[in-house]
Amino acid sequence: MTTDIDYAQLVAAIGDAVIVSDAGGAITLWNAAAERMFGFTPAEALGQSLDLIIPERQRQRHWDGYQKTMSTGQTRYGSDVLRVPAVHKDGHALSIAFTVALLHGTDNAVTAIVAVVRDETARFTEDRKLRRRLAELEAAAA
Repeated sequence: MTTDIDYAQLVAAIGDAVIVSDAGGAITLWNAAAERMFGFTPAEALGQSLDLIIPERQRQRHWDGYQKTMSTGQTRYGSDVLRVPAVHKDGHALSIAFTVALLHGTDNAVTAIVAVVRDETARFTEDRKLRRRLAELEAAAA
C-alpha cells in the first residue's frame, strides 16, 4: 500500500524550523516552527535576507560559505550538524543546530538551500554552566 504524502502539511506540522532560501539568500519558505523559534511571521521573513537571523559578527563567514556552496554544489552540512549562534526578532541570542539540503534546477545547478533547524539554546546554556563548574572544581583541587 502506498500513501501519498502531503509535503506542505509535513513542513507546516514538523516541530523543527524549516527554512528555504534561494541562490541569493532570500527566504522563500518559513514554517510555523521557524516563526516560534525566531519570532518573525512568514510575512516578515519571506523575501528577506537570512541576515534576519544571523548575528552581525557571523555574517561574513556565513555568506562566504553560502556562496561557495552555491557555486560548487557541495556542502558537508547535509550529514554533519552545524551549531551556530542566531538571533531572535527581539534581539536575544539563540544557539541553533541544523542540517541542510541542496535543491537543484533542471540544469542541476543549486537553486536553493533547505535548512532544518533546532533551537539548542537551553542545552548549550546548561553545557556551558557544567563546563564552568568543572573548571572551578578542577581549579580548587589543584
